[in-house]
Amino acid sequence: MRLVTTTDLTIAQTFLPHVDPEESLAFYRDTLGFEVRLDVGRGTMRWITVGPPGQPGTSIVLHPPAADPGVTDEERAMIAEMMAKGTYAIIVLATPDLDATFARLQDRAEVVAEPTEQPYGVRDCAVRDPAGTMIRIQERR
Repeated sequence: MRLVTTTDLTIAQTFLPHVDPEESLAFYRDTLGFEVRLDVGRGTMRWITVGPPGQPGTSIVLHPPAADPGVTDEERAMIAEMMAKGTYAIIVLATPDLDATFARLQDRAEVVAEPTEQPYGVRDCAVRDPAGTMIRIQERR
């Protein structure tokens, strides 16, 4: 039996919430340039898988928040409140040219922070997707 180490693990998918599947689909496909890999469900109950072109092993599943039947009404209300404030989810993306990426996004997304050299050694910016998810974009060095 082969011993599995952490170096054998990769990140395959992460899940981010959507409020309006069409808005989220347009944002991730048209604004960020991700490809659509799967779109299942209907109405607001859709799970949409997107990912960066040329990286088939990494994807984001845009999902209806609180669709799990185990989520209580109180929890659903809390999730909705956190999404509205932009504190429910965050993802960090990377690009070789932060300034060009920001120039392309600034008129198409809610800007949270312009490109900035952070004290922890990263240059990044931040925007929000239509559901309020914070998207930090780092410059690859």
